[in-house]
Amino acid sequence: MLVLAGGAAQAAGLPYSLLEKGKRLVDAGDCQACHTQDKRKPFAGGRAIPTPFGTIYSANITPDRDSGIGGWTEDDFYRAMHEGVAPHGERLYPAFPYPNFTKMTRDDVNAIRAYLMSLAPVGDRPPPNELLWPLNHRIMMAGWNMLFFTPGEYKPDPQKSDAWNRGAYLVQGAGHCGACHTPKNVFGADKSGEDLRGAQIQDWTAPSLAANDRDGLGRWSKEDIVEYLKTGRNKLSGATGLMAEVVVNSTSKMSDDDLNAIATYLKDTPPAPDTAPGAPTQEVVDAGKAIYNDSCAACHDTSGVGVPHMFPPLKDNAIAQQEDPSTVVRIILEGAMTAATKERPTPSAMPAFAWKLSNEEIAAVATYVRNAWGNRASPVSASAVGKMRQAINAEKAGPQVAGSGVRINPR
Repeated sequence: MLVLAGGAAQAAGLPYSLLEKGKRLVDAGDCQACHTQDKRKPFAGGRAIPTPFGTIYSANITPDRDSGIGGWTEDDFYRAMHEGVAPHGERLYPAFPYPNFTKMTRDDVNAIRAYLMSLAPVGDRPPPNELLWPLNHRIMMAGWNMLFFTPGEYKPDPQKSDAWNRGAYLVQGAGHCGACHTPKNVFGADKSGEDLRGAQIQDWTAPSLAANDRDGLGRWSKEDIVEYLKTGRNKLSGATGLMAEVVVNSTSKMSDDDLNAIATYLKDTPPAPDTAPGAPTQEVVDAGKAIYNDSCAACHDTSGVGVPHMFPPLKDNAIAQQEDPSTVVRIILEGAMTAATKERPTPSAMPAFAWKLSNEEIAAVATYVRNAWGNRASPVSASAVGKMRQAINAEKAGPQVAGSGVRINPR
């Protein structure tokens, strides 16, 4: 049920149906996750968003007139969403995904604004951004836009079904899935022709959503995709890390029709070219297998099949076989917990192994998982584990502590 907050006066006279539509779109856009630092002050901004160019702090989008969007007109709001330009001409940074939101219709953008205007105003001003020179000057975004941004609303494909077009509109527009799942060039723009083929973001791997069986959604049915987005879990995987936030704040609140539309569109995404991964040495595979049998097999089984909806299968696991092993390494280091949703309120969890296993051991077990049971992926190096351990400040294993007693000869 939609409940209007302290900003209801600013939304007075607007039909309930418009506000309800706006809330659905705000949920689809996962606006609350990025624009909330303090959970007691939703949408008041201030959340730090790390980028390769420095830290950006999200804006206050409550209807406060001084620090939020209370003084913005419909035209102001549409221009920000459609062109990435604030009311006084300031260029917005594409960490606010206006390159995706530009695809949204004027009616939908107006509905989002109407809902935001119904929220309680909060007088919080986010900290100033901490960006490298010269990107700390917003005028630089004018050049970025000329090179990489094409404004314009989504145009339905008449050769596709209504469900496909709705899914494309949500994935490309409001849902801005490519903001995480499309690889970026050195300027932070989407790589041309590589839509949804996976990328690294904030020390996680946003996996490929292409139709490849090995490292994409090829083995997932439409029903698998819908279940994952609705509940945070299916028989193949569980949502953790940044994706858990997306499920909790966004996709779990979306209608079944919209989730089916997203699944329809994603299942029609063509496969990416398959690259031949490097092969690990037998010594590393044998060491990794011993560690796996000691520390992992109790939950994931020696055959890698796991327990459906509880402990994900590692055999044929697309996350495990991504070219970038960041998520696999990070989960082994710090553990993981799946999203808790209305449909699945009890999360499943995996313990951390940073305290127990050395960098060499974690590299070996990750390499084994990525190449056992028919899986294929390049070996993981101990240096890559060390970098991740430092990046996430994971506790180091003691010099004599090892899960299996296996020591690997450094090369």
